[in-house]
Amino acid sequence: MREILGRRRKLLFRRGGRSALLGAALHCATEWQWPVLPGVGIRPAGRQAAGARLGLGERTGRRCSCPDPDCVVPGAHPFDPGLMAATTDARMVRWWWTNRPDAPIVLATGGRAPCAVSLPAVAGARALAALDRFGVRLGPVVATPTRWSLLVSPYDLAELGELLHSQDWVPSSLRFHGEGGYLVLPPSQIGAGRVRWERPPASPKLSTSFQQGGPPSSAAPWLPKVSTIVDALVMASTSTPDGGSRLAY
Repeated sequence: MREILGRRRKLLFRRGGRSALLGAALHCATEWQWPVLPGVGIRPAGRQAAGARLGLGERTGRRCSCPDPDCVVPGAHPFDPGLMAATTDARMVRWWWTNRPDAPIVLATGGRAPCAVSLPAVAGARALAALDRFGVRLGPVVATPTRWSLLVSPYDLAELGELLHSQDWVPSSLRFHGEGGYLVLPPSQIGAGRVRWERPPASPKLSTSFQQGGPPSSAAPWLPKVSTIVDALVMASTSTPDGGSRLAY
């Protein structure tokens, strides 16, 4: 009887779609050797009844599960465990997402792991179009409703400093995720909305489901150098109205 109940729990777990996060986290950690950890996640925000009485309407939505009521990246950052806990160990990853099946997948960038450059979604779309016109080969691109992030091969601060020093001006909306940084990966759900692949990791065996945030392929993703894309990203961010200076992933 206990065995039957255990099988039923597994079936319910799979039907609920929560195993997609565990599967993606395990694949990133074990197949790609990308250190990951669970993000803090989101929780429903309470209704503002007083505002409704004043004619301002009820405010509903999602809030970060961290203690900061004004968190600018709700759900999209590590909290407990901290960023230093990121690992490629399958047992640890499995334990984390078994206990927190809805937790976002957070990649610890830098070191031997990918780095990234992120910019507002409108600027990101312009930058990708420009890079495509010039025939620049791109790696994976992570998208949220507010920001796009281009994954690149690891870089250090000295290399990045030289690249930025050569620019006349670098918009504040352009952000760099290097050593000690982090990035949320698909198929996570954060305060800004669903995290998806705008450009999925290149692989001949890439499945359609992973392009929509499902299980990934087994081939390690190819990554470009940051020097090949930074000019286009700066130009796209500079020419975009507003620039999206808010840190909203």
